[in-house]
Amino acid sequence: MRILHTSDWHLGRSLHRVSMLGAQRTFVDHLVATVAEHEVDAVLVSGDVYDRAVPPLSAVELFDDALHRLAAAGVPTVMISGNHDSARRLGVGAGLIGRAGIHLRTGPEGCGTPVVLRDAHGEVAFYGLPYLEPALVKDVLGASKAGHEAVLTAAMDRVRADLATRPAGTRSVVLAHAFVAGGEPSDSERDITVGGVAAVPAGVFDGVDYVALGHLHGSQRVTERVRYSGSPLAYSFSEADHRKTMWLVDLGARGSFTAGRVDCPVPRRLARLRGPLDTLLDDPGHERHEDSWVEATLTDPVRPQDPMARLLERFPHTLSLVFDPQRGPDDPSASYAQRLRGRDDHQIAEDFVAHVRGGSGPDELERTVLRSAFEDVRVDDGVHEVSR
Repeated sequence: MRILHTSDWHLGRSLHRVSMLGAQRTFVDHLVATVAEHEVDAVLVSGDVYDRAVPPLSAVELFDDALHRLAAAGVPTVMISGNHDSARRLGVGAGLIGRAGIHLRTGPEGCGTPVVLRDAHGEVAFYGLPYLEPALVKDVLGASKAGHEAVLTAAMDRVRADLATRPAGTRSVVLAHAFVAGGEPSDSERDITVGGVAAVPAGVFDGVDYVALGHLHGSQRVTERVRYSGSPLAYSFSEADHRKTMWLVDLGARGSFTAGRVDCPVPRRLARLRGPLDTLLDDPGHERHEDSWVEATLTDPVRPQDPMARLLERFPHTLSLVFDPQRGPDDPSASYAQRLRGRDDHQIAEDFVAHVRGGSGPDELERTVLRSAFEDVRVDDGVHEVSR
């Protein structure tokens, strides 16, 4: 069975205020063409179809167009919701849409109920594990605690229990939206940390033939059979060096496996330039970036006059301007952002406690209270997104 694995479309997203809708529409065209050209038997979309819980109408219309074209092609499609999606909204009408061959899996209760497709070698069971917010799904799944590893383990227990009831030789594919240890993140994924631990071990998924992951935006292999497709477009300058692709997976008899990458269209290259302004403007080596979307980091010790206007003369698609003057970390002029670089919200809160106490940081009980407060905020946000 030939499977096309993609994820993280983020329909409705922009790049530094530049709409990506046109590029997303081009990607959908490419997706449908790839399905036909490579005679794909099933399309997988591993979450974050939309960029936010309430997407703009233009994004909904593009999603609707994609569904109609995939259904018209007669190619079964399995989709799960991601942490950016509203599971309830994305799942509306799932039963009816399923009759057209578009199978939406957005609730935790369906983790152990697969979409079963058949090829010349027998059945393939596709299990959809949508993004599982631990505090919201713990009781539904009967997890041992409210943590990412615990809820995914409980969901996979359901998968393996169902798979054990199926005919010998049934092949299995799991779609999941999660941060799996060994994956390389970028700046454009929303943080899903709970209790300080977001990553789960790849071993959670043992026992299935292929795991189609979503959430991280770089196409990558965690193990040979556990892979991220990555996003089809770059959504931050941290992805400037990404090769944006989809995985084309051939699942043969008895779970034999091969996979290759299908490149996605690139609307415009991304470039991250760094140095003094005059150097960026005069260096002939930057000629190849003159038509790129540019993030320029200026290292001048004193902020130059009209830097953006001057950059735009050479690089008309400059989207981001960052100032990082060459100063030591102890320099009192160092920016607040520099001092916070690489620190998460919990660490920043602990630093604040130490600051107001004259250097005495929180004790273990206070750390627990702070951690609980951050988790409560995250859960509240999840409840509000689901209910809106």
